[in-house]
Amino acid sequence: MTATKIFGIAGWKNSGKTGLMVRLVSELTRRGFVVSTVKHAHHDFDIDKVGADSYRHREAGAHEVTIVSGTRFAIMHELRGGPEPSFEEIIARLAPCDLVLVEGYKREPIPKIESRRLESANREPLAPTDPHICAIAADHPVTDTDLPVFDLDDTNTIADFVERVTGLQSNSGAR
Repeated sequence: MTATKIFGIAGWKNSGKTGLMVRLVSELTRRGFVVSTVKHAHHDFDIDKVGADSYRHREAGAHEVTIVSGTRFAIMHELRGGPEPSFEEIIARLAPCDLVLVEGYKREPIPKIESRRLESANREPLAPTDPHICAIAADHPVTDTDLPVFDLDDTNTIADFVERVTGLQSNSGAR
């Protein structure tokens, strides 16, 4: 079995990461690829509503809660004070797919594009100190780099780049 193809979107808060992720997932799945995503949150989060059965199971102390329907299933795993799982552990739990797009995890040694917006909470560039950043997508001109720079909203060109970098596209032409 071939290694899982992984590509990341890194950037500071409000740098456009989520919008770019959503557009890339949409475009790459339109192209016929099976894409899974991983998002790292820096805060406590919940995916079930207070009072829902799954919430009540979790609050009662369940280690994992699985919700299953004819449409989807979700597994919530409570750490209960244990350590956050490593990036590798999370990737290993995913079902097979063509590509895993990762939002956040900006320190992981995976190929990634840096997302930059003028409205970002922090505008300090990540690329100069991260050798795994292989391109920049920005909503403003970027001239302080030798990396490829894309317009943050140019989803098709960025998707082409992701295909080339990850090897998803077997017959990629120079663009």
